[in-house]
Amino acid sequence: MSEYNEYILGTDKEELSRLEIQHKVWLSEAKHGWNLAGFKSGQTILDLGCGPGYCTMELAKIVGTSGKIIGVDRSEGFIHYLQNIQKSHQLSIEPCLTDFDDLTLEEESLDGMYSRWALAWTPNPKSILKNIQNALKPKGKMVIHEYYNFSTHQTHPEKPALKKAIGAALKSFNESDCEINIGSLIPGYVKELNMKMTHIRLMPKLATPGSMDWEWPKTWYQSYFPRLVEMGYLSTEDMNEAFADLEAIEQKPYTTLCCPMMVEVIAEK
Repeated sequence: MSEYNEYILGTDKEELSRLEIQHKVWLSEAKHGWNLAGFKSGQTILDLGCGPGYCTMELAKIVGTSGKIIGVDRSEGFIHYLQNIQKSHQLSIEPCLTDFDDLTLEEESLDGMYSRWALAWTPNPKSILKNIQNALKPKGKMVIHEYYNFSTHQTHPEKPALKKAIGAALKSFNESDCEINIGSLIPGYVKELNMKMTHIRLMPKLATPGSMDWEWPKTWYQSYFPRLVEMGYLSTEDMNEAFADLEAIEQKPYTTLCCPMMVEVIAEK
């Protein structure tokens, strides 16, 4: 499969930089979930949709040399990057290049699983979770971070071209065979899998110009708006006007940007 199909935003150097910013923004939230789930030294944990491995590396520090992190991604570029991390840092990481549907796991071999923005890009999240559930040991935990409601994504003051571009992004997601707001469905999946939901919380972020939280959506716009042009959801003029709107509101210190609403679900086998 092509790199574009492997990951919606690509896997080039610019995307690696964007993902590093994203990782910094969301690391504290990830650690909060891992702590609630009781991830600890000696455990074997699956990092589903690990990307280039920023969270994989953090998880490997938690489990130590007596544990193991299995980093799974369908992007060859990301897995190659993760392999370099594993070798250079000598961490207990097992990189795994595979589509989620083809992921083979031994029964009751995992203490836990972490997933962030992986299930939103697959058409069959429930069957993937079922496979992982079978691989969890009794009392094993899933920590899932996904979009709960992407339509909360907006700025104040509101600018028409930027609003149109954000709306076009949501339209592109809604017209795919995946569910962008998969986080809202996860509690129901947990029940259907006869697992226990031990924790759920919303994770809002309100960004202001110049903050790291602001850089997260801003770099996403820079990456995804040109792709919306390629896919026919925006014209080049639409895109340029959206970026002009963004630049204009960035100059106002009172501007706020409500990021898409995220949710954390922790489930126990």
